[in-house]
Amino acid sequence: MQSLADIETEYSFLEADDRYRLLIDLGRELEPMPDPLKTDATLVRGCSASVWVYPMARDDGTLHFLADSNAAITKGIIALVLLAVQDQPASAILATDIPQQLAPFDLSKQLSSNRTQGIPNMIALIRETAARYATG
Repeated sequence: MQSLADIETEYSFLEADDRYRLLIDLGRELEPMPDPLKTDATLVRGCSASVWVYPMARDDGTLHFLADSNAAITKGIIALVLLAVQDQPASAILATDIPQQLAPFDLSKQLSSNRTQGIPNMIALIRETAARYATG
């Protein structure tokens, strides 16, 4: 996947319809999440669409997240969120201001409130997961 900065640059030049397509494309690029991992335990609460996030601790101390959604735009949003934290140590994830990283995309103005209402919950789940791994 591209870096968040690369996507931000591309996103800033696009019209609204093309921004939707970019988000959908980001969602399509997500690593597939096996259906057995899509459980109540991995479901992000408070999203208008179903969103699942599954963390995996790697031997090098980083966290890798699998994610999926039953809605194309929402899948793109979780892909964008993950770009801010993917494959980093838990301590680095906790130190990352994810909302600030996403601010240039101005998603609340680009998308309906139904699409964006779950973003804080996605971020909270990722931060809670990182906090659990950081404390061992």
